[in-house]
Amino acid sequence: MLTDTHCHLDYHKFDIDRADVIARANDSGLIRMLVPGLNHKSSKEALRLAESNPSVYAAIGFHPTDLEEFSEQTFDELKEIAGHPKVAAIGEIGIDYYWVKEKEKRAVQRKVLEQQLQFAKEINKPVIIHMREENDAWFGKASVDLMKILEEWQSSLQGWLAEKPGVLHSFNGNLETAQKALALNFYIGITGPVTYKNADEKREIIRQLPLEKLLIETDSPFLAPVPFRGKRNEPAYVRHIADKIAEIHLKSPAEIAAITTANATRLFAWGD
Repeated sequence: MLTDTHCHLDYHKFDIDRADVIARANDSGLIRMLVPGLNHKSSKEALRLAESNPSVYAAIGFHPTDLEEFSEQTFDELKEIAGHPKVAAIGEIGIDYYWVKEKEKRAVQRKVLEQQLQFAKEINKPVIIHMREENDAWFGKASVDLMKILEEWQSSLQGWLAEKPGVLHSFNGNLETAQKALALNFYIGITGPVTYKNADEKREIIRQLPLEKLLIETDSPFLAPVPFRGKRNEPAYVRHIADKIAEIHLKSPAEIAAITTANATRLFAWGD
């Protein structure tokens, strides 16, 4: 029983065989897949997929590099569907200083993130956070800015959401940032690069993180794990990430599958 908590099944790379991809995932033991939105259009498509596939859920939001069409009107369009029972989270939202260099555009990212966090608070749903540093560094201004915003937001939460506010998706930061996120009750999402030959430092960080705070994600169609590196990724490959975490934490793959699936159920409250 596996769960892929982050897969972009609405992406055009799945247009020719999307139904087969979902069927392969189900046949491989996946019981749930979460498709995050990148803007108002892809968020609606994610929900359409969730409505037509029992094992698929959606998240809705504006990605930090996809803000060209963000406006009061398009944000309102997302707010209208946020209460749907198959919308499990607000995301993918966050900060990206890898693709965005201009100071003014980075400021816009932070403002839009804060608006979406406030909305998540209002409707009591967890968030899926994207963070990418300039030059893909392990630590930098993006980490500092993001954690400052999340600390302020999380301190304003109460009840269920304060205990399970969200996940740092496809985490690529340092151990200190991960520990700060854990202190704020966030989960840490692990993707395919944990399986790469040159990822010893990443694996050492994951070894020091508690299993009860880890989620596994493919980020399909990106970041395919070994032995599919360089090819199109898909949810069925999430088991290779689980296998690597099992190796790191000296557990069986079945144990990691059960733990991470339970973690996802706690965070996203599937079906509640």
